Amino acid sequence: MPTHEREITTPVDLCTPDGRLASGAVGWSRTPLHRTVLPAGWGRRKKWEYWCVLTPTHLVALTVADIDYLSVTAVHLLEYGGVETGRTVLGPLGRGVRLPDTLDAGPVTALGPIRARIRPLDGGTHLRFSCDTPQGRLDADLTVDLPAGHETMSVVIPWSEDRFQYTSKHTARPAHGTVRLGGRVLDFEGGWGVLDHGRGRWPYDTRWNRGAAAGETDGRTVGLQLGGRWTEGTGLTENALCVDGRLTKIGEELEWEYDPDDESSPWWIRTPASERVDLLFTPFHRRLDRIDAGVLVNDTRQCFGHYTGTIRTDDGEGIAVDGLTGFAEHVHMRW
Repeated sequence: MPTHEREITTPVDLCTPDGRLASGAVGWSRTPLHRTVLPAGWGRRKKWEYWCVLTPTHLVALTVADIDYLSVTAVHLLEYGGVETGRTVLGPLGRGVRLPDTLDAGPVTALGPIRARIRPLDGGTHLRFSCDTPQGRLDADLTVDLPAGHETMSVVIPWSEDRFQYTSKHTARPAHGTVRLGGRVLDFEGGWGVLDHGRGRWPYDTRWNRGAAAGETDGRTVGLQLGGRWTEGTGLTENALCVDGRLTKIGEELEWEYDPDDESSPWWIRTPASERVDLLFTPFHRRLDRIDAGVLVNDTRQCFGHYTGTIRTDDGEGIAVDGLTGFAEHVHMRW
């Protein structure tokens, strides 16, 4: 059964001129349609891009964020069962990063110890970034395609008129390119790109779960976008399935059962009132990311692993999920 949530089909402004949430912006869309200019109002504005490019043997992730009083730029590289490295850089007052108001309205850039440029292309996105790491110089040159007709999930989560979040989540976008680490080259041909694009005004103390995965299973190309906790009580979720480029939006809040302190125990993620999602996530690696910078306190426990189970699309088709590579995370932010 299709979601009860309102689907937006024409372009719309996220905010009114005074910076409050526009009532017509509340809903979800199959392609980014929101103009997300955030008028002045210092302190609670949050803007970021998070890209993760996954392969069956390794992954790389890039974060570029402006949270008003700090900028955050981070790179994370993981070879499954092997090298893990990266770097995080904080800057005062958003210094060193530039993010356009609206997705694909221009390049995202970061300057400093981590140099990055995320540039929209006709039919995709180009990612270039570099930094020094404990394992040597890291240089990435990746392209994430957006095939014609490939649907993505964008949604506005309304806590109140002055606290709200627009997020555009993309999964199962084909990726290719290379990452060089020291004298080695890692090939990302046949990879999958996952995007978390966010613009909004957040409360100071927030907790959330998120999971994502992409790959081929049961003869289909499948992307999983799963979320929880932070959307409860708002009437909307960030949950969606992407099967062969077609989106199924899920309006149910998910149940998440896991032990955040046990890095190897499985996670069970399901829709409690339907058969839309019934998945077991089995981690093979956990990454702890803790930042205490006074105004910013971040406690992220991000696990990488494989999803198995079943999902069901809008038309009732059941699809077996068998070993899709992805991640699941438990996050507490004071920001």
